[in-house]
Amino acid sequence: MEKAGRSKVWFTDMRAPLGTSLLDKQAKLIKEAGIASIDFKNKYVAIKMHFGEKGNLAFLRPNFAKTVVDIVKSLGGRPFLTDCSTLYPGARTNALEHLSVALENGFSPLSTGCNVIIADGLKGNNETLVPVQGAYVKDAKIGRAIMDADIFLSLSHFKGHELTGFGGAIKNIGMGCASRAGKMDQHSAGKPTVYQESCIGCGTCIKNCAQGAITITNKKATINHSKCVGCGRCICVCPTNATRADYDASHVDLSCRMAEYALAVLKGRPHFHVSVIMDVSPYCDCHVENDAPIIPDVGMFASFDPVAMDKACIDAVNRQAANAGCILDERERSHHDHFTDVHPTTDWRTCLEHAEKIGIGTSSYELITMK
Repeated sequence: MEKAGRSKVWFTDMRAPLGTSLLDKQAKLIKEAGIASIDFKNKYVAIKMHFGEKGNLAFLRPNFAKTVVDIVKSLGGRPFLTDCSTLYPGARTNALEHLSVALENGFSPLSTGCNVIIADGLKGNNETLVPVQGAYVKDAKIGRAIMDADIFLSLSHFKGHELTGFGGAIKNIGMGCASRAGKMDQHSAGKPTVYQESCIGCGTCIKNCAQGAITITNKKATINHSKCVGCGRCICVCPTNATRADYDASHVDLSCRMAEYALAVLKGRPHFHVSVIMDVSPYCDCHVENDAPIIPDVGMFASFDPVAMDKACIDAVNRQAANAGCILDERERSHHDHFTDVHPTTDWRTCLEHAEKIGIGTSSYELITMK
């Protein structure tokens, strides 16, 4: 029985005595947390995780994904690993390059036991509009394959983030499941802009603009913001990534929109969540590099409540001493909070408070430690 008003979060540390392994502990944790209470029989199961950017080495190894996949298959489910393409220019802006990065980082049917599907399609514009009617988001733009699934699971690498303070389950779900236009909806309070030095004047954006907001002059495209509705289609189809969103949303706005996007993904279907606190880089796995971990490895968490699990992870991180020589060790630790010390302009509480307010979960939890 759950204590009144508190969600259960299961935890196990990273100690693996001789004859056991961390993957054994991960499987036991997930089963003890009650994943079998979900009816997986012949159901499509989206397992949302981050495959790492090209050059980044802090992302979760494929082995952690295979443990989840094997459990789902043993319960009769039909799992697939998934993520959506990125908004910013990089190695994961379309499905082909994203899949190549996933393969390079070790995510294949052989290593994970299932296929990888980029949920928002070839160009990042295959999305489902999910009504939210929230204070910040009316309709969330979610990768179609994620919304087509019957059951949703998240597998998150818990780390720092330069815009939201930390990246855990809510960010993995809310930001990670958004299509490219959905990511723009969260990151930008304005409209996209064409960076002239990258534009080749091909006209692809014009063909995909339903508002007639784009014109080409002297072989360069420009966007009339008075006509633009911010749909983000021009970002998705630009072959040179010349059309980009301005990252001008406030941290409060971004955090609250991210929570409402997470609600769009989770509402109305079974869901379950796992987070791993190891290699806690100060920045997102979307970076092509990963800075030194700010704390020692802590362990693995599982819960039906992503808000409670994120809060349990935050508390666990803050109980750790800073690693010598990392960015946290170099900062004046005056906030009594590791992620705020690393990113002083952020406030991770905003996202969890809004997530709790809109009914995703509760930040009040009962931690159940498993050996």
